Amino acid sequence: MKPVVFIDGREGTTGLQIYDRLTPRQDIELLLIDEERRKDPAERKKCLNAADLVFLCLPDDAAREAVAMIENPNTRVIDASTAHRTAPGWDYGFPELSPRHREAIIKSKRVANPGCHASGFISAVYPLVCTGLLPEEYPLCAYSLTGYSGGGKKLIAEYQDPDRDPRHASARIYGTTLNHKHLPEMVHVCGLTRPPVFHPILGDYIQGMATTIMLQNDTLPGCPTAYNIYNVLDAYYENLPFVTVAPYGGDEPVIYSSTLVGTNNLRLTVCGNENQTTITAVFDNLGKGASGAAVQNMNLMLGFPETAGL
Repeated sequence: MKPVVFIDGREGTTGLQIYDRLTPRQDIELLLIDEERRKDPAERKKCLNAADLVFLCLPDDAAREAVAMIENPNTRVIDASTAHRTAPGWDYGFPELSPRHREAIIKSKRVANPGCHASGFISAVYPLVCTGLLPEEYPLCAYSLTGYSGGGKKLIAEYQDPDRDPRHASARIYGTTLNHKHLPEMVHVCGLTRPPVFHPILGDYIQGMATTIMLQNDTLPGCPTAYNIYNVLDAYYENLPFVTVAPYGGDEPVIYSSTLVGTNNLRLTVCGNENQTTITAVFDNLGKGASGAAVQNMNLMLGFPETAGL
């Protein structure tokens, strides 16, 4: 029998993207809730417990509420919200980080899908901490460019409004309290002892993300060069289908944040010299930063080829 999959919150940006990726597939059965009853708790509970796998594309509190409704011990969950990314009993849905992460996802009943900005940060930082190149207490700084689709329907409408604020044509720095909601998972997953100084930046384009960390090489153990750091990352992500490392210095002397829109790929570019290094992760904030990653995790959990539908 085909596994039954239910998307709770299909009307949101991430839910719609997951739905669009799953609709053409013949190896699963999509369970659809009656449109008039999608906010009916009893009907939602029925669907949640009838599914083999559930995607939660909901605000944090609603995601916690949905998990509490699940009584079927066989229902597996992928939560796209922030609610469970550092919660005990939940596995972090970034299989490329290590064989341990991949195996945990394959066996898991509860997977927390990574945040978009966090995906870019963690893809660069986790391997460096894991290999000893980056101390856990290192004072990291990072910024992340993103298209406005990550803000959901309300922000998309705001940016596409013909009468919008003229300032939207320029880049917008936000998260100015330095307390962005993705910071806890950045710290937790990478094993850091202090949060990075992190600024997200919103651009006047719909999709695409470029997350950059900056390093002073002489503050790192052994004073590696940028090329040394490149070699570590290139070896770490060798032979993986979705996470790759660009040739040292990049393909050209500029980096475009929209390069990988429409894919589930994430590509790291290492630039710099003997004294300083930058590492930039480029990916689609709705792909590897959201719905694409969720479908990849579903494939692993249900025993499908990891790249199916992606």
